[in-house]
Amino acid sequence: MPSSLQLHRATATPTSSIGSWNQKQAQRFFPLPCGVSVPDTVATHHIHAMGPNQCCSAVVQAIEAPVETVWSVVRRFDNPQAYKHFLKSCNVIVGDGNVGTLREVHVVSGLPAGSSTERLEILDDERHVLSFSVVGGDHRLTNYRSVTTLHPSSIGNGTVVVESFVVDIPPGNTREDTCIFVDTIVRCNLQSLAQMAENMARRENLSSP
Repeated sequence: MPSSLQLHRATATPTSSIGSWNQKQAQRFFPLPCGVSVPDTVATHHIHAMGPNQCCSAVVQAIEAPVETVWSVVRRFDNPQAYKHFLKSCNVIVGDGNVGTLREVHVVSGLPAGSSTERLEILDDERHVLSFSVVGGDHRLTNYRSVTTLHPSSIGNGTVVVESFVVDIPPGNTREDTCIFVDTIVRCNLQSLAQMAENMARRENLSSP
């Protein structure tokens, strides 16, 4: 499965920040690595306000499947466990799948978390943007906010998925430790998404006349 995965981690004084570092004021940070571009219409969604005790990062994954196929999986806020294998279940507790919907997800055993309550912040079917924030639960991802955007690949009929996030650094952890931990989870999720979407695309091609 060909893939293109790139990481970029925020440091205490990131050179790509917009504005200056201020211990009392959040800075604006665009965590996408050099060489990765997103359409101007959605680029602002990946600009995160990052406080002095937070980290910000992004993961990029290439998928050999059309955008609409990948989006049909990503947009299901009620079913993240379809490709996020660290989750074992999801229950919508408020809302009908539109912006403002709250879900409670339960994590598989063995991980340092139990459950997470998450709010859908953006669901843009036209631009293929989904964003959610963590608002409660039994975990260490305080003030976590994620943005996922999908874009047609410049080669073939594939998709480029960009997922960026910002999160608090837990007490006793370093910025680097926190970024590595969350990067690993996001990377595994997107690799699983790639495998699922590519299998779906192959089935669609076989069933088409």
